[in-house]
Amino acid sequence: MTTYLLAGGGTAGHVNPLLAVADALRERESDAEVIVLGTKEGLEARLVPERGYELAVIPKVPFPRRLNGAALRFPGAFRRARKLTQELIRERNVEVVVGFGGYASTPAYVAAKRERVPLAIHEANARPGLANRLGARYTRFVGVAFHGTKIRNARFVGMPLRREIEQLDLDAARREGIDFFGLDPARQTLLVTGGSQGARRLNNTILESAASIVDAGWQIIHLIGDKADLEDPGIPNYHVLRYCDRMDLALAVADFAVSRAGAATVSELTAVGVPAVYVPYPVGNGEQRLNAADAVGANGAILIADALFVPSWVQSTLLPLLGDRVRITDMAAQSRHIGSLEGTKRMLQLIDDARSNVR
Repeated sequence: MTTYLLAGGGTAGHVNPLLAVADALRERESDAEVIVLGTKEGLEARLVPERGYELAVIPKVPFPRRLNGAALRFPGAFRRARKLTQELIRERNVEVVVGFGGYASTPAYVAAKRERVPLAIHEANARPGLANRLGARYTRFVGVAFHGTKIRNARFVGMPLRREIEQLDLDAARREGIDFFGLDPARQTLLVTGGSQGARRLNNTILESAASIVDAGWQIIHLIGDKADLEDPGIPNYHVLRYCDRMDLALAVADFAVSRAGAATVSELTAVGVPAVYVPYPVGNGEQRLNAADAVGANGAILIADALFVPSWVQSTLLPLLGDRVRITDMAAQSRHIGSLEGTKRMLQLIDDARSNVR
């Protein structure tokens, strides 16, 4: 029996690939012990127990960005989190640590180095986070989701995806999805999503443009997000949903997408071969623009800044594109060419390589 410690969390971008790898480890090794290291504040505090895994909690220790009281307390707080992790590694006989970024990862990386336990890392974003940049100094086994990710010892593995997407039967799922969403099988489908929280400009622009898109012969699945204040205008063939718990079916029916460019979203769309217009989140360090770079470079997607994604752009650019079947077919092929359904499989191989090649 092998004991794995999977460290990471905070956001879905860290938790979802962690859970995909955890599921694959448990499926491959029925007697494996999988422990997840996280914090009580992160998304992992809910999702990990719900999936049936043990969650070991350590204090959340953010890296200080400026000199203040938190910065002065950081060394002691980090030392405590690292010691707790080392104790866990020793007491549970952890044989390999796998990190996915986020607050819980850095103490795990340092603890693995001190305990001389094999370490493997997965970086989901094209622009690596601080925790994984540090962790990459301690191991040669660093998997990345995008080819252009600049991090030490990078090896392309792709994104570990949810099993229902990795094993998706597109034809069968498309038929099921048409019934599930109440779609017209004679129309092409535009999938619009700004993520679980929604995206105000994206939502407002699509809402204002929905009638024109439908008049052009398309139908729309618009996932507006839990916090959006939009009302369904009742336009035929315009389906407004706050949340979708069957994204596998949404991907299967989608002929084109308009979306934010989160790492998981880009990875899922390209894995299934859905061409897209990506509208990167305008706040942050620009990682969403980089996440979309491979798809854009392969002509499987186009990129538009959030500030420019307005109804006039839909009329001048998106509607003519949606009317060009040949171009959409070519974009779909290019999207699928750069996508991968083997992220979990490749990540498991990286973990195995780390176990057998301890520095």
